[in-house]
Parts: sequence; structure tokens; C-alpha cells
Amino acid sequence: MNAAHCCTFLRILVSPLFFFVYVGHDALGISAKTLPFLLLLLLAILELSDALDGYIARRYNQVTDFGKIFDPMADSISRISVFLTFTVEPVHLPLAFVFAFLYRDSIVSTLRTVCAFRGLALAARPSGKLKAVIQAVAAFTISLLMIPHAFGELSSSSLQSISYYIAAIAVAHSLVSGIDYIWANRPYVAQLLSNSSIEKKN
Repeated sequence: MNAAHCCTFLRILVSPLFFFVYVGHDALGISAKTLPFLLLLLLAILELSDALDGYIARRYNQVTDFGKIFDPMADSISRISVFLTFTVEPVHLPLAFVFAFLYRDSIVSTLRTVCAFRGLALAARPSGKLKAVIQAVAAFTISLLMIPHAFGELSSSSLQSISYYIAAIAVAHSLVSGIDYIWANRPYVAQLLSNSSIEKKN
């Protein structure tokens, strides 16, 4: 366990807090006007820990095989948790959006992990890094929109409509980045499938 891994674990621990604070703020004594600011704080912790674990790992030579697999998994858990939370009122995003994120990340993560076990290193794609940025911006923007909504300056229908289009952009790019990742690494995918075919014959 090193500092970079601690930042990754922090991201996993904070992710469910976002959901519980959003859904149970009344029971926790958090007012509707305070809620968006607390959500923004939790989002800031999630994104800061994401940036820190990569920086620390590179700066202090703490890059490990475990981290290469664990860090993307933590990213997926944190961002899917946030958008799953937003399927609940008042934002009320379609659940299909969350499934799109989940399917994309599951396919890419499985491919990356299986190839890693076989000694094949799949390079990260710029589209994947942009995906993370777009999802983060979308989550922050939706949380910010909850502020005027909480103060009665933005209707629920407007909040849901604007949030829908913001999240739709994130979903579209997420799917495109998944296709780009598989296409760019198609020689490795072909090699993996070829090895699997040989093993079945044997």
C-alpha cells in the first residue's frame, strides 16, 4: 500500500457517500439548499484524488501493475456512482445512461485486465482521458444547476431537461471512446482471440 493506492481507495470510499448524501439528505439533516454545495465538495474530493494518485505514482515512482488495473476500476466506480445517483429526483436522468457507462467501462476494463494477465499492455487513448474530463464537467455542471433549483430559480422540468442533454453528451463520447479504444488496440484483441481459439482446440 502506497500513497497513490491510498488516493485510489479514498475515491472508492467517497463514491457511495455521494449517493447516500443525495438520497438521504433529509434524514441526515441536510437542507435542500445546502445539498448542492456538499455534493460539489464530494465531487471535488473524487476528482482531486483521481488527479493525485496519477501524479504521485509518476512523481515518486509508485507505478504498479496493481495500480494500473485498480485505478481505472476506481474511476469507473466513482463516475458510475455519481450518474446512478442522478437518476433519482430531482435530476432524474434515464437509467439507460448509466447502463451505457457501465457496459462501456466493463468491456474496456475486462479487455485491459485479460490482456495484462497475458503480458499484453494496452495503451491508454486520448479519447479515454477526454471521456473522464467530459464526465467530470457534466457531473459538476449538473450539481451546479441544483443550486438555482434549490433556491426556486430553476424549475424541476428545466433542471431535468438541461441535465439530460449534458449527460447525453457524456454518454455519446463515452461510447465513442470505447469504440476508439477497441479499434486502436485491435491487433492485441486479435492476438487475444487467436490465443483463446488455440487453447480451446488444445
